[in-house]
Amino acid sequence: MKDEIVAVVQDIVQGKHGPYAVATSDSHPDINFTFSLEKLVWNEEKLPSKGTYVVLSDIQRKKAGWRAESARLYTLEDEKSSKELST
Repeated sequence: MKDEIVAVVQDIVQGKHGPYAVATSDSHPDINFTFSLEKLVWNEEKLPSKGTYVVLSDIQRKKAGWRAESARLYTLEDEKSSKELST
């Protein structure tokens, strides 16, 4: 799996270990990725909401599914980099 995955937040959940997000990616349509919204994982001041594009990295397979150990907002710089790679 790539080092970083662009995904879209589908849901925010209040779990027993704290809040987390569920996201999906066009590059891996059959996988739901989760990531914690705690500071150790979520690298932004503002929390994401449904429909927010995010960049997930350090993705690990756990018994409960795929989990990103680092997550941040998708930015204009990401968009520029993506377009440069495709040309």
